[in-house]
Amino acid sequence: MLTNWILQHFGAVYLDMFLLLGVALVVSSIGFYRLLYFINIGYAFAIVGMIVLMLVRHLESLSFVSGVQNGLLALWGLRLGIYLVRREFQAAYSKQKTEIHESFADVPWGVRVLIWISVSLLYVLMFSPSLSRLTEISASPSWFLVFSQGAGLLLMGGGLLMETIADKQKSDFKTERPRDYCDTGLYRLVRCPNYLGEIIFWVGNWVVGIMFYTTPLHWIVSSLGAVCIVLIMMGSTKRLESAQDGRYGDRSAYLQYIRTVPVLFPFVPVYSLKKVRVFLE
Repeated sequence: MLTNWILQHFGAVYLDMFLLLGVALVVSSIGFYRLLYFINIGYAFAIVGMIVLMLVRHLESLSFVSGVQNGLLALWGLRLGIYLVRREFQAAYSKQKTEIHESFADVPWGVRVLIWISVSLLYVLMFSPSLSRLTEISASPSWFLVFSQGAGLLLMGGGLLMETIADKQKSDFKTERPRDYCDTGLYRLVRCPNYLGEIIFWVGNWVVGIMFYTTPLHWIVSSLGAVCIVLIMMGSTKRLESAQDGRYGDRSAYLQYIRTVPVLFPFVPVYSLKKVRVFLE
């Protein structure tokens, strides 16, 4: 069998990553129905599927911290996935949904396959800190291990909470005022609090596993995943900024809003990312 060959020639870590990639490919294949699903619904539920697989394979290695880490990852994936599925059926989102799907309708199948494989690989990279935490042993001092893991879990929990609140506030706002931009709640602090929450969550996931990166492979894989999601969220911010400028750019209140509220990072006087090259846009 292929799995036995991988285990024999490369080792258990590569086998786990191969299996994770298989799960990500299967779940994210929903994107062949609608391209955007590769990077939203497929994204959320691919992480959930990988959690289930790794817990089945490494249940005996599950510690309290690993349990909390994977619990937060599962909550993140289920919350985001359910939110995105529900949004597909909301009247306030129907026009935007139609515009998005029409804009991707002519993407060639070869490009779709490349996107499918690329995002599936990305999801494995992003999940890899949890794999390291489950399968490796840290030689770090106990006090530093406790500190790093505690900090990482706090970041994950805080990011998840921010993202949840931001999505709820925007959904409620759009239900009542579908033609307006959301500037209430967390959106008074920063214009893209949901993207900020996503960044905080995944950086926290990387921090939880930092003392368990025992080989260069662990460091490279996990760090690539963390860097990529930060760049992707910055790219998403740029796209949303441009779209909102097109919808609301003729409103004086909106122009005042974007001049006074930071675009992504609170308390940092950066009000636009339009001229920032983030590479993954």
